[in-house]
Amino acid sequence: MAKTHGQRLKILYILDFLKRESDEEHPVTAKDICEFLDFQGISAERKSVYADISALIDYGADIVRSASPRGWFLASREFEEPEIYLLADAVRTAGFISAAKTRELVKKLDSFVSRYQAQKRESRVYFSSCAKSVNEEIFYSIDKISRAIADKKKIRFEYVNRVLSPDRSIEKQKKEMLISPYALTWQDDHYYVIGNYEKYDNLLHLRLDRMYKVEITAMPQRHYSEVSEYTDRFDTPDYTSKLFGMHGGEMCEIELCCSKKITEQVADRFGEDIFIKKVTDDEFCFTVRAALSDALVSWVISLGDRVKVLSPERLRDMTVQRTEQVLKLYR
Repeated sequence: MAKTHGQRLKILYILDFLKRESDEEHPVTAKDICEFLDFQGISAERKSVYADISALIDYGADIVRSASPRGWFLASREFEEPEIYLLADAVRTAGFISAAKTRELVKKLDSFVSRYQAQKRESRVYFSSCAKSVNEEIFYSIDKISRAIADKKKIRFEYVNRVLSPDRSIEKQKKEMLISPYALTWQDDHYYVIGNYEKYDNLLHLRLDRMYKVEITAMPQRHYSEVSEYTDRFDTPDYTSKLFGMHGGEMCEIELCCSKKITEQVADRFGEDIFIKKVTDDEFCFTVRAALSDALVSWVISLGDRVKVLSPERLRDMTVQRTEQVLKLYR
């Protein structure tokens, strides 16, 4: 390769080299850069490297000259090191992302920091592939569902449930479904599509890692106003804030009386804007709108004697019934 080849690209190669090979602890010298460019088949002298770095600084690249050790390093990037750690950990712990896709995404994130910073992150990161989804279609499904929502079309797919077979093994059971999708949401470490199954007048939540062979149909979706309280737009944050573990149920006003010791748990679950009706030295009572479900009952029971259901009566009965069922197991 002729040494004159790539002169117009030289400044871009230098920027890439600084991104990958430099950080505050590992500055690079003009000699390092010249050797790298020579390996790429590009002729360069130290004087021209100085000029290119000056041009990159004028362009806005945050290149800093270090005195000890001597050299240059890229001081700031599109993402800072702690931000990459945060994003990589989110990908690593997301159960709906397959092990192969996790490695691919983390590798892409590593390209935003120096190789030394990436190696440091890799030395402290571990993820268990057994806790990961085996569905490699999920990213294509997200794209198709997003387009179907935007175009207001129905989607068809295979939905997989795991069941216990007669021979005591766990097997997959497939069911073809046709739904009107309204929103995508990430809740409780899973990605869900919220939609309507035509046979029923309500909303359902389906995990994307259980959806295969997603297709966008030509059929218009059923309008969400027919199956929900929303008319002008489907308010995903409002809807999911009223659910427990993505379990659906009848929406109603519930009234709880809680010990002040669990204020943190209550705020985590319902937010800080709950309507507090009564406060004593030891407890507070509040009302909130939520879905009446088994998951809500489980949450109430998990807090033991620190929370009491005041209304509705149906939730009180469900809580008592579940408590009695648990007691029977230990008598």
